Amino acid sequence: MPPDPLKNPGPDQTVKVLPRHLAGPGPADPRTAWPFPFDEDWTLRQSEHGTVLAVSPCLRLWTSLLHEPGTSRLGTWTIAANRVPFGPAAWQITFDATTPVELVRDVHTELLDLYLEDLRSDQDHLFGDTTPAYEAYAPLFAQGWGHSVRTDGTQVFQSWDGLAGVRHRYAATGSDGLAGVRHRYAATGSDGLAWRAWGGHLSEPLWQARFSTGTPTALVARFTASLISTVPLHRAVTDTPSRFRRHLYLTTPTPKPAPGTPPAGPPTSPGAGRTR
Repeated sequence: MPPDPLKNPGPDQTVKVLPRHLAGPGPADPRTAWPFPFDEDWTLRQSEHGTVLAVSPCLRLWTSLLHEPGTSRLGTWTIAANRVPFGPAAWQITFDATTPVELVRDVHTELLDLYLEDLRSDQDHLFGDTTPAYEAYAPLFAQGWGHSVRTDGTQVFQSWDGLAGVRHRYAATGSDGLAGVRHRYAATGSDGLAWRAWGGHLSEPLWQARFSTGTPTALVARFTASLISTVPLHRAVTDTPSRFRRHLYLTTPTPKPAPGTPPAGPPTSPGAGRTR
């Protein structure tokens, strides 16, 4: 039986972790989270206060990381899109810096895909996305998440372990915190949050993600698909949230074969596979 990676871990002991919503943030590094081609007119700037900013060549799209080491969320990732350069934000996404960085990167990857697709066509996915909402929550059903519909115009999806959730506002009714949400997002020109997600207990979450009204649903769908992915994340044992370690599935990474070691042969019996 392999040794328990939680017992007397070494300083460099890494593990593969599931579920993703309890894995811990990983390295809050813009170079890890941003797939943008900075050698092709994308701008990367860092202020003297430590904020890191990336801006698209058209100046209508920007994303930033603000470090706040003295806070429980450690800082904020922010994505915003403007219909005209330097205009008010049409929509906005924020992630606590404690959000698993792989989820943040997947959203940025989808963002870049939408941006490039708009450049190559006469579409405007960044401001006129037609992706139906069910594409964002269908992956949650596929992984056995619970579902409840509330009278305030929201529906809530909860993970099988009760330690993650996604709230979708499908109707502009009710007053469950909406006034505060409107105030917070007044600068975006939106009327509140369309989607909200969290890991841990909602009363004291490990992380939160917020998607304002007008955010392309394709970005939310990429986020939820990444959230429920069964591909484990690599973490140092000491970086996993200590209060939730008993809920984690941990395995040690398979060591790389020594140079000159022949690759493993194919299985002796046929198995199910996929072709493209």
